[in-house]
Amino acid sequence: MFMLHPLAEETRRRLADGGVDADAVAAVVRMAVSEDLAGGIDVTSTATVPPDQRSMATFGARGSGTLAGLAVAAAVIDTVCGPDASEFDYLADDGDRVAAGADIARVEAPTRLLLTAERSALNLLCHLSGVATLTRRWADALQGTPAKVRDTRKTTPGLRFLEKYAVRCGGGVNHRMGLSDAALVKDNHVLAAGGVAAAFAAVRALAATIPVEIEVDSLDGLAEAMHAGADLILLDNFTVEQMRAGVEVMRDFEQSTGRRVLLEASGGLSIEVARAVAETGVDYIAVGGLTHSAPVLDIGLDLRAIS
Repeated sequence: MFMLHPLAEETRRRLADGGVDADAVAAVVRMAVSEDLAGGIDVTSTATVPPDQRSMATFGARGSGTLAGLAVAAAVIDTVCGPDASEFDYLADDGDRVAAGADIARVEAPTRLLLTAERSALNLLCHLSGVATLTRRWADALQGTPAKVRDTRKTTPGLRFLEKYAVRCGGGVNHRMGLSDAALVKDNHVLAAGGVAAAFAAVRALAATIPVEIEVDSLDGLAEAMHAGADLILLDNFTVEQMRAGVEVMRDFEQSTGRRVLLEASGGLSIEVARAVAETGVDYIAVGGLTHSAPVLDIGLDLRAIS
């Protein structure tokens, strides 16, 4: 059976510094490597590479973008090659913008094992950097406005914590991590509960301290949600003009009650209208595509020296 190794302490430290659970990363990496090996061995690398050969290789950006997941790639190298048999040098940091042709990391390890680790490391690194790159485009479009781009739960099963980390690397902010840390009352919940106020009260009765967001599709619904007590209101499929009117409704409510309610725009938004949406005065722009539709950032691993 192929031996999988623990993560290096440096890898764990870097993951922790980014607010990422190292044990969760180790589990994802083990799943990815085990899936690739499928209970066997890397036939090609075992056949073609001498067992005692070592190599130095570089991870290089083949496209321009924003990095995320370097320590995750290092975790794959640790797991396959063993932290005592490999050395991972960071030439850039997560969140950095890189140009095509830039080397972003250097690794030295047994060649066979390095090639076995290559695809799993690149799959994760390219995907997470793609999420960060797309998020950075949105964050740049909103620069100079108070609005922030925010992710959703439209994530790859098992990778949510990493994809949300990549959103942070790209300058976005995270919505709830799951169903238990915040409530989002949508139209089906309102229908099942018997109304907006009843749905809000039911959530508050079960969970008194978590944030409660209510989705609305009209200005009347916005007013109802504010008076029900929502902390945050999701403006679903509002036009830019409707959003602007909604912000005015919220400001009138704040002036009369002294209570600020945050507003989030969602539904069918594109980066072409991002700034116009932000300039309406909404606090957040929710973009599911940050995680479910981000193209990968092309990154390769190339052997540079063999001994």
